[in-house]
Amino acid sequence: MTQPVIGTPWKKLDAPVSSEELEGVEKYWRCANYLSVGQIYLRSNPLMRKDFVDEKTGEVRDFGRPDVKHRLVGHWGTTPGVNFLFGHVNRLIADHQQNAIFLMGPGHGGPAGTAQSLLDGTYREIRPDITNDEAGLQKFFRQFSYPGGIPSHFAPETPGSIHEGGELGYTLSHAYGAVMDNPSLLAVAVVGDGESETGPLATSWQSNKLVNPKTDGIVLPILHLNGYKIANPTILARISDEELTKFFEGMGYEPHFFVAGFDNEPHSSIHRRFADLFEEVFNKICDIKARAEAGDETRPVYPMIVFRTPKGWTCPKHIDGKKTEGSWRAHQVPLASAKDTHEHFRVLRSWLRSYKPEELFTPEGQIRPEVTSFMPTGDLRIGANPNANGGKVRHELTLPDIHAHEVPVAEKGHGWGATEAARVFGAYTADVMELNDDFRIFGPDETASNRLQDAYKVTRKQWDGGHYADADNDELLAPTGRVVEQLSEHQCEGFLEAYTLTGRHGVWSSYESFVHIVDSMVNQHCKWLEACVREIPWRAPISGLNILLSSHVWRQDHNGFSHQDPGFVDLLLNKANDTHVVNAYYPCDANMALAVAERAYTSTNCVNAIFCGKQPAPTFITVDEARAELEEGLAEWKWASSASSFDEADLVIASCGDVPTLEALAALDMLKKIGVKATFVNVVDLLKIKSAAENDQAISNERFAEFFGTDKPVLFCFHAYAGTIHRLIWDRPNHDNFHVHGYEEKGSTTTPFDMLRLNNMDRWALAADALRMVDAQKWAAQIEEWENFREEAFQFAVDEGYDHPAFTSWVWPDAAAATEGQLSATQMTAGDNE
Repeated sequence: MTQPVIGTPWKKLDAPVSSEELEGVEKYWRCANYLSVGQIYLRSNPLMRKDFVDEKTGEVRDFGRPDVKHRLVGHWGTTPGVNFLFGHVNRLIADHQQNAIFLMGPGHGGPAGTAQSLLDGTYREIRPDITNDEAGLQKFFRQFSYPGGIPSHFAPETPGSIHEGGELGYTLSHAYGAVMDNPSLLAVAVVGDGESETGPLATSWQSNKLVNPKTDGIVLPILHLNGYKIANPTILARISDEELTKFFEGMGYEPHFFVAGFDNEPHSSIHRRFADLFEEVFNKICDIKARAEAGDETRPVYPMIVFRTPKGWTCPKHIDGKKTEGSWRAHQVPLASAKDTHEHFRVLRSWLRSYKPEELFTPEGQIRPEVTSFMPTGDLRIGANPNANGGKVRHELTLPDIHAHEVPVAEKGHGWGATEAARVFGAYTADVMELNDDFRIFGPDETASNRLQDAYKVTRKQWDGGHYADADNDELLAPTGRVVEQLSEHQCEGFLEAYTLTGRHGVWSSYESFVHIVDSMVNQHCKWLEACVREIPWRAPISGLNILLSSHVWRQDHNGFSHQDPGFVDLLLNKANDTHVVNAYYPCDANMALAVAERAYTSTNCVNAIFCGKQPAPTFITVDEARAELEEGLAEWKWASSASSFDEADLVIASCGDVPTLEALAALDMLKKIGVKATFVNVVDLLKIKSAAENDQAISNERFAEFFGTDKPVLFCFHAYAGTIHRLIWDRPNHDNFHVHGYEEKGSTTTPFDMLRLNNMDRWALAADALRMVDAQKWAAQIEEWENFREEAFQFAVDEGYDHPAFTSWVWPDAAAATEGQLSATQMTAGDNE
């Protein structure tokens, strides 16, 4: 669905910005600064009254040190500059009726974000307890960075935010993801100068080559140079304007420089200069949109602003004889002893009074109308823009029937064929894209490598970074498209996060081992979702963030040890709590991958990690069987079990993951031939076996015992590290009898069998271990035979360079006849590199 058009986007003004409006912006700035300082310092007496009545004691007293918070937490340094920009963005939105959102890269400017939403009225709409009077103002101040209050950053609790900013580096990724397929949207992205030194931010400047001004919105980067991080200068603040100009021109931008606050220039003059510059920049943006609408496909040079102001602008210039404004000392709380020493308190009082609060607030504590009269109204308000509460504009996807891509197991038999599960997942995803214009694929140059290339039947790779007249190389590139590739997991994650946060849907694919690059980003997104689920009912649910983890550990035998790491799931498990914001799916085959895709594409407020192989493999169950198994999270495969009942079984063999499932079934086949009986259980939704005491959506202990027994040996074959399973089932029935095989941190560039052998996941190792669990003494000779064969098969691979036929030719008996003449799954080789 097309994103809603709000206001009248990309409209130029016919007249200069009025002086009356700029007077309003100046009052807004002073008021926002007062509100910000008050949030950091004050717990009571917000208007600094001399006849203030203490709410607890009833004592009438002057504004004094008791009104200062005991624990001063917050960051002032970036806040006044952000307040200045908020004021001018509000003015621009109101004058142009421009659909716009504001992304605050300097997340430490949190006081500015809450002040802004209080001033535009949206904060009181979601927090009616913050009344429009002195008592409400006191509650607003006290709650900031306070027990039982709100966070110090531009967090999800604040209307208008889709970017928390606490972890630096992702402002532009989020801004560009927000404007994709959102042609009426202006994303004002304020980049902190400390943030600009991070790797993710450095590469995100290149995002302007991945959007189209006709079909997408526009990002306006504002580099906020205030000179310092917490205790050091910042790199971009110390280089010359000439060097900065060359840098940003090389990135495809036209930098516009604005410097203020370093002399005694009147504020009225500063506001006039910035308003004129802002109009100049916006007019250039309007021209870019107009040329694009007229058919000009030349990549534009996008304007940006380099905004250079003192750190801590408008705070005391010196404290205790040391430079404060324009210094790193202003980064956090410039007056750390305002409660403890009268001298610091006097400085604080003078600082607050410098904003002339009597001109900003009525005697009753209301914000005077002249402070906000210039601001936008309705959905154009920054705090009310539906793009910053994307669930409000989200539509359910129109989903095709997954049966259209079903591998015919019912006809051919369980274990038939050699199908690439990720390719089937990709074919279904292409159908989803054909039916929905608000679905995108992101990937670090791995869309085809991870088998999602059917998308190119529907769309192209969006690319505005230069084209060659070489069809063989550039045939899939187009000025507009819904596949975006950039070789940066940070960018892919940031694009998709923002795309879903603004109400859309998508998936990004990555090699399993390299998804760790964005561990922290996923962690932050989960925290955002956790806060929303627990505490923020006014934020409507957004689409699940879907990550396809292919090229996984067990088939990275061609790239080697550096590409072999299945540990991403352990990060997700840290977020497996009462909010249910994470899911870990391990489809056993192509049909299960379809069922998982169907579920993921309807999910909300979660991260879905889908661990799905891309190499040819058998398909074991039908689509309907897959749906039924996914519903509970696991299932006994009665067609595979060699025991006619649970009581008859010598052990339970269980699997989770495609390659472990294949090897476990092959081991079961070997055991069946020598008379050992087992039931077979497959797990697809990992969290369904988690401790029921820790997961109210997991299966019950009673149901767990039906699958795994209370005293029966269990051989569990797991895709990732064995400790993960022990961590999940620590208090489950029969957990002491679980023997888990998983990745043992051993690998190389080798053959598929040897990769399994190194980690004791091959079928001979599994079958031998099963015999040890049943009766090691009775089966000693058989165990020795299988262990010896493992070494023989390894030597065969060393001698011949390929795997032993006993490994490559095995097929599950049900599918043997139907598969005759085809290559089995294990006969297929990997072969494609990054």
